[in-house]
Amino acid sequence: MSNKIKRVLILCTGNSARSQMAEGLLRCDGGEAFVVESAGLDPSSVRPEAVAVMRELGIDISSQRSKSLAEFLQQSFDYVITVCDNANQHCPMFAGVARRVHWSIRDPARTMGDEPTRLQAFREARDELRKLLREFIAAEKRAAG
Repeated sequence: MSNKIKRVLILCTGNSARSQMAEGLLRCDGGEAFVVESAGLDPSSVRPEAVAVMRELGIDISSQRSKSLAEFLQQSFDYVITVCDNANQHCPMFAGVARRVHWSIRDPARTMGDEPTRLQAFREARDELRKLLREFIAAEKRAAG
């Protein structure tokens, strides 16, 4: 991978689950090659289920906070990754963005039912995100030569 560290913003509606998990995953799996932030169009708070299923992988996102997209509008990023359709449709243009990436990930926070049912939905979203992020990291390494 080239020496240039890639700046990545992961965007979702609430910045409570999918984008939070993706931030933690890319920070872990991408290492020092990426500087990662996440934000939401309508931020709320980090879901305890997201913290729990990430902890199962040994990744601690308990200190992450839900942030507003407004905090990042004046910054430049190499990538903006949207992980929900709403964020993809309403994502503004960023200065210096080389690429936009969109992944439509089912919102685990909308899952009803008991705790095991909800946690399973969060695991499924986490695992899908990890697969996509690992493909993203591998493509970056290939592109960097």
